[in-house]
Amino acid sequence: RMNNVSFWLLPPSLLMLLLSNLFYPSPGTGWTVYPPLSAYLYHSSPSVDFAIFSLHMSGISSIMGSLNLMVTIMMMKNFSMNYDQISLFPWSVFITAILLI
Repeated sequence: RMNNVSFWLLPPSLLMLLLSNLFYPSPGTGWTVYPPLSAYLYHSSPSVDFAIFSLHMSGISSIMGSLNLMVTIMMMKNFSMNYDQISLFPWSVFITAILLI
């Protein structure tokens, strides 16, 4: 179920990123997430806000997807198995998912 939620957060994130380009000054490469510089004085349109919210939504989706992958790897072993008896590939995927978080 978490896999579905993490997947369905990506289309609204892409939509927010595309919406940020529809407003007058698009975010460009010079916008920042630093709070004093993200005030209305430094950007006069909501395009930066849409871009920041889009990045937050895609980050949440990535975290939820990696947590789902870690739980899937932990649950794929048999109850009589120890964790050291799992093959090397699921361990490498598990460690990669930890590094994604």
